[in-house]
Formats: sequence, structure tokens, C-alpha cells
Amino acid sequence: MGLGYTDLLVAQQAAGTSFGSFTTAKTVINQEALRTLPSGYLYIGKSLHIKVRGGIGTLVTTPGTIVFQVMIGSVIAFSTGAMQLNATAHTNLPFALDIELTCRSIGASTAATLMGQAVVAGKMLTVTAGQTDGANSNTILLAPATAPAVGTGFDSTIASILDFWAGFSISDAANTIKIEQYKVFEDN
Repeated sequence: MGLGYTDLLVAQQAAGTSFGSFTTAKTVINQEALRTLPSGYLYIGKSLHIKVRGGIGTLVTTPGTIVFQVMIGSVIAFSTGAMQLNATAHTNLPFALDIELTCRSIGASTAATLMGQAVVAGKMLTVTAGQTDGANSNTILLAPATAPAVGTGFDSTIASILDFWAGFSISDAANTIKIEQYKVFEDN
């Protein structure tokens, strides 16, 4: 059995921008936190660990859902799926998200895939739409809320930017996200 190590690939160096009033998922990390994965970087079994910490604000009564996505170029290589926000207003409360990605296949066009699973925690999340803060404190969710499956295929034979996106189902100035810490580690 070989000795492995973990290496920090990239880290966000400053507090991020607070984004609100949007629905279409978009990048929510600072420019310096983008990482270009070179052509041929991935191999079957290669794993990446993404750690995200920040704050989320939510609209009262009908905040909708939030989704987190790992992008490889323009492809959604991993998605948490829509996660229900609870019906209590919050202003920039802390959340934590850990994503584990393992390369399952490599190749051109759409042949490369990543298996991803995540753990996300925050007071603004809820297990069901009917729960509020009184019954719901610092909920921990496993994502996606479906059977584990590889994400959308991408081309691992070309250099591509690794990015982190988020989106809300309801556009409102109260639905906000601000990334305070973002790190990507590779396991070798």
C-alpha cells in the first residue's frame, strides 16, 4: 500500500462578495480561488475535497431552495440538488459544506465523470418545507438527496477551470450567499 498525502490546490484569500437577488446559479467565489485543472490532470480514483464556509441569508415565509454546484469548465460535474431553506428570516448565518469528489472515468467530449457526495450544515436549511427554526437548529443534510450517481460528463483531455456555483429558486434581496472560506484539496 502506497503512502498518500493531501495537498492544498487553492484557497480563497479574502472574504467574498455577498450575492443576492438571483436565481440562475453562478460563481460565488473570488477570482483567485478559481483553479485551472490541466489537461490529463484527473485519473480514475483521483479525489478532490472541497471545503466551503460562509453565510447565507434567507427570505421569511417562502425562501425556496438553494443549490450548490461544482463546475468543470461550463459543465455541472456535481450538484447538491435543491435544498429547502426554512421559513424563518436569516441574515448571513454561517453554513458549512464539504464535498468529496472521486474521478470515475476520464476521456474526451463527455467521457470524464466525477462521483460526488456532500455534507452541508446550517440553521437556514430544513429537512422538510414545514420545519422552522423552533424544530430545526443547525440541520445537517447529505447531498444529493437521491441515490449517489456520477455527475454530468466533461472533457478531461483539455484544461478546464474548477469553479463553485450557487443558485436560489427565488430571487429576493434577502436570499443571499457570501463565501468566507473556500479550499480545494487533492488526495494523492
